[in-house]
Order: sequence, then structure tokens, then C-alpha cells
Amino acid sequence: MAFDPSAPRARQVFFERRELERLLSLYGRMVAAGEWRDYGIAGLDDAAVFSVFRRASEAPLYRIEKRPELARRQGAWAVIGQGGMILRRGHELEQVLRFFDKGRFKVVE
Repeated sequence: MAFDPSAPRARQVFFERRELERLLSLYGRMVAAGEWRDYGIAGLDDAAVFSVFRRASEAPLYRIEKRPELARRQGAWAVIGQGGMILRRGHELEQVLRFFDKGRFKVVE
């Protein structure tokens, strides 16, 4: 099958620059705290996903998803835990990322 530049392409969802900067800022802070060690980004047909890992060989600890089709209902943003449970959902990225600011993560020596 040859590439046809005039054929309509399926539109993928991805993060805007400001959103990606905020996600990477959170990631850097959590790496500095020793909680996270790797991340992955995926742009899919229905969602953009930022996954964070403790180790690259494991399942993601958290997935931060942007699903524009849910924007008018429960909100386009969600933090999803390891078991697939939705831990936080909202309309704004900052609101959803407050999940990680609750003092739940402390470095213990």
C-alpha cells in the first residue's frame, strides 16, 4: 500500500505545548523526589496519554489522559491508577494534577 498524501488522515489527539510543559514539570519534580523514573507519551485517535513509571519494565503507576470527547461531560482530563481506576477527573489540567500535590509523596530516608 503506497502513501497517498491527498487521502484523509485520522486525526490524533495530542497535548498542546503548554500542557506538555506542565506535565514534564510535574514529572521532573517527581523524579527529583525519587518517585518516578520513566515516562511515555502516546497520541491516539481518541486520547492523548502521559504514562509514568517507577521502572521502565513495569506497568505505569499513573496515566494522565486527555479525552476531548468528554470535555462537556465529566471533563477531558483524568488521572488513572495502576488498576485502571479513575483517581481524579476534571475540566482543567491544573485541577486534575492537584492529585499529586496532596502531600502523599514524601521522601523517606
